[in-house]
Amino acid sequence: MKRWLQSGWSKPLWFGLSLLPMVWLVVAALTDQLGANPAEALVRSTGDWALRALCVVLAITPLRVVLGLPALARFRRMAGLFVYFYAVLHLLAYAWLDMGLVLQDVATDILKRPFILVGFSAVVLLTLLASTSFHRAIRWLGAKRWQMLHRLVYAVALLAVLHFFWMRAGKNDFAEVALYAAILASLLGWRVHRALRNRGDA
Repeated sequence: MKRWLQSGWSKPLWFGLSLLPMVWLVVAALTDQLGANPAEALVRSTGDWALRALCVVLAITPLRVVLGLPALARFRRMAGLFVYFYAVLHLLAYAWLDMGLVLQDVATDILKRPFILVGFSAVVLLTLLASTSFHRAIRWLGAKRWQMLHRLVYAVALLAVLHFFWMRAGKNDFAEVALYAAILASLLGWRVHRALRNRGDA
């Protein structure tokens, strides 16, 4: 595993695997395999993949520490950018397929419906994180301020689960919401426990 993570082709492979959901969605759309409501399927699927990618990003540090795989850190930025990629696709699918790309209607809908406002807020925060994910931004902000800024990913996780919860509340279907909430709570809880333990050891 360590040798694979450090190999030259591990990043291209990670990149290719991360693109597979989008490739599948494009092929499914072109071959009419998205079901009776293709627009809804595209909006929901891109949102689901954004949330799954977020879980992957937040799992990298615990896995790196618990399994003793420091090379996993090499994939954190790419994984984070794929969270942003699928979140933007989700927003664009909603704006295009649900609202016809009429920006005034999109803005009105965002302000009118709380679950869309919450989801849009998560995308805004992700935009900030994606735009400062490069080495130049780290040098410009300084490591400490950069780390504090990128802790906003935890706020993104909370907003994403709340968005998903409100979206499913209309259908009274919370099984998947509970699953993602449990995964994210575990990953965030691990961080809280580690921070408290390190503070106690200091």
